[in-house]
Formats: sequence, structure tokens, C-alpha cells
Amino acid sequence: MDRLVRTPAVAGRFYPARREELDSTVLGYLGRSKTPRRYLAVVMPHAGYVYSGSVAGAVAASAIVPDTVVLIGPNHTGLGARAAVWTSGVWQTPVGDVPVDEQSARTLVDQSAVLRSDTKAHLREHALEVQLPFLLKRNPSLKIIPITLGSLSLAELKTIGRELADWIAAEKKRSGRDILIVVSSDMNHYLPDGLTRKLDKLAIDAMLGLDPGRLFETVEGQDLSVCGYQPATAMLEAVNRLGAKHAELIDYATSGDVSGDHDEVVGYAGLGFS
Repeated sequence: MDRLVRTPAVAGRFYPARREELDSTVLGYLGRSKTPRRYLAVVMPHAGYVYSGSVAGAVAASAIVPDTVVLIGPNHTGLGARAAVWTSGVWQTPVGDVPVDEQSARTLVDQSAVLRSDTKAHLREHALEVQLPFLLKRNPSLKIIPITLGSLSLAELKTIGRELADWIAAEKKRSGRDILIVVSSDMNHYLPDGLTRKLDKLAIDAMLGLDPGRLFETVEGQDLSVCGYQPATAMLEAVNRLGAKHAELIDYATSGDVSGDHDEVVGYAGLGFS
């Protein structure tokens, strides 16, 4: 694949397109949390900042963001490969460019039974893009491995999780570098606030239990609209293989907390795994 530049798809809609305004907005959200700690993985929401920015900021501020981040989100558009890795170039944001860790991305694809090198799945997808200003502000030396997942079986997601874990463990042994997995996901969509919180708890409890199969089966069996459950399932398999012992809910909110409309809300959860 030729070296590529991925331009923002939702700047000016999900978050400010002007550098100064975006910088100020992100710093405001980052200022609301505690001393950062080292996680194996985190889950962050990806809605418009006015709704989910406080939760995303709490997660980003709570985590030590290393130089390399595996950024995994859902494929909302249905375009491209079902397990798509952007393997070359840079991702532009209004607050600076984020280079792809090309060698690592290509190694992951070469070693994977499921992941494929593909840009089409990423071009119009917002889930990864909206995380970048938060992560870049936490670490200006950030490099990413962008992955979108969709319409995969539990077995395929567990395979991806095992492949990620094995690669991360090998990199840690080889170079000593830390690698963070960031899953981009909102929770349930467009239900009353009380019901949303009840259904979100089902998925959150599965994640807090470090149980990929339970999360996958809960979302599919209960017909939940947690858009990033497939990335989260792969992540849970990975952190289990990496020795995770602890999971915590960093923050939670619904869009109704901001809009005042509690009839149809979207849930936002931030979690950390260590």
C-alpha cells in the first residue's frame, strides 16, 4: 500500500475543526480526572464531544498513553474489510498529524488469520478519528495502529485478541515498549434513560468481569445496540492473555445528562483494564 494521508471525516461536526478551539475543548475535558495509571487497555466513547467528551476525557486523563496505541473501533459504514487495518501514512487532525506505526501494523496483518490491510473501511468512519485529539494531547509522540472490526464471529474476535496479545507480549520482550489498546465504543442507542442505564449495565458488567464470551453473547442475545462490542470482545481476549486482573468503570453518562432529553439517549462508558 502506498503511503497515505487520512483526512478528518467529522471535524466541525463531532468536534471543533479549528485548532485553537479544539485544543481548548480537549484540555477542558482532560482537566477533570485523576493521576494517570498504566493500563493494558481502555474503552472510550466516540460521540460528539458535547455529549461524550467528559467521559472520553476522564478516560484519557486516567491513562498513561504510551508512544504506541492499538486503536480499535467498529465499522459503522459497512464499507471495506470486516477486520481492516490502515497500515501506512498519517492521520490528520486539527491539532496535528498522527503517524501510523507502519512496521507494527504490517506485522500484525502478516501474522493474522483475520486482519487485512484496507483503507476503505476507515475513510468515512468516525469512531477512531474522534479519539485522536485526546490521545495526541496526552502524548505528542503518539503513533497508532488503526483497526476497524465488524460482522465477525466470536471465534474470529478471539483469534484477533490472541494475535494482538501475542504480538504485544513479543514487542514488550523485544523492545521493552508499552502498548495500549484503546477501544472506541458507545453504549446503547436511542432508548429511555432508565432503560439505557439498565441495558448498559449488562454490557459493562461483562467487561468488568473480563469475559469476552459473555459480552458478545449478552449484546447479541439481548439485541443491545453497543456499537463497539466486537472491538471490546477482541480486547478482552487480548488483556486476559496478557494477564489482566482488574477492570474498573472510570466514568459513565448518557446524552440526557447534557441535553436534558431523557426519552431517547445514548450511553457512554469509560473503562480501564490492568
